[in-house]
Amino acid sequence: MTGALAIDVRGLTKRFGSRTVVDHIDLQLARGRICGFLGPNGSGKTTTIRMLCGLLTPDGGEGTCLGLDVRREAHRIKPRVGYMTQRFGLYDDLTIEENLSFVARVYGLSDIGREVRGALERLGLYSRRAQLAGTLSGGWKQRLALAACMLHQPELLLLDEPTAGVDPQARRDFWSEIHTLAEAGLTVLVSTHYMDEAERCHQIAYIAYGKLLVSGRVDQVVHDSGLRTWEVTGPGLQPIAAQLEADGCMVVPFGTRLHVTRRAGASDRGLVLTAPGITVREIDSGLEDLFISLMRESTDYDGARPSFASAAKPASAAARAAANTGASAAASESSTRTRGGH
Repeated sequence: MTGALAIDVRGLTKRFGSRTVVDHIDLQLARGRICGFLGPNGSGKTTTIRMLCGLLTPDGGEGTCLGLDVRREAHRIKPRVGYMTQRFGLYDDLTIEENLSFVARVYGLSDIGREVRGALERLGLYSRRAQLAGTLSGGWKQRLALAACMLHQPELLLLDEPTAGVDPQARRDFWSEIHTLAEAGLTVLVSTHYMDEAERCHQIAYIAYGKLLVSGRVDQVVHDSGLRTWEVTGPGLQPIAAQLEADGCMVVPFGTRLHVTRRAGASDRGLVLTAPGITVREIDSGLEDLFISLMRESTDYDGARPSFASAAKPASAAARAAANTGASAAASESSTRTRGGH
């Protein structure tokens, strides 16, 4: 692993017609590091990945990928990158071994038998080598796709939502393999919607509708977000949740608890709810709190705010009246706070 940058781009921009889908993105990633690429669907993550690996030409910006210019040397970048797309892209009617042999020929590898066998053994696929790819479960298809990406020994691995629809054990196994590869010097940029996966990355970058909003270490970006979060427990939480949302808080139910999050102002001293039996405890804000907050604050390509089922809505008169009998969100030094985790 070296301190050199595998990705170093500034102002990266891509337009399709009159719409700017990637808008002046700056991204730096050191070799041997894993970067989680986050953001809502349709935000330009895949387009950015395709520009980095040379499949799309940027309309603006400059920079390098693996030391090569992303605009002028795309043809030299492609052979040094492994790209795993969102959808399984190999042949269902070929066996695992036949698929890998085909990919090895496409890359022009010299000792195809040895390279394919090595890939089969590294990813635990050897015992299944004669199985048709179309009969594999999601987790095994994922392993096959990763094996195909790694056949030519790339320096940079670009993974586009690689674990969507895969069971938790398969996701865990996949990430163990990714960290092993990173320890050996491979650089990884991975888009994901799973917060537990993002927290496994050395750094994250959050993009919303073409614009990069935050980037850095997970603990750093959460700390710098200015969010405060409380856990609320007790009876009759539904009207309380409606009132808090109407007051601009982000409220997420967790079973018999509510997580209440808002951006802290200079005079914000806490959250007070006076309903009988209600307990309020401040906890550490997490990456999921930040992710949802950024989604709610973002505007789409047409300048509109996306709507969410849990987004703040004006409370009905009945709900507001019920909530006001025992709930109020106010700044107060008397709020009891204890630091904890989600």
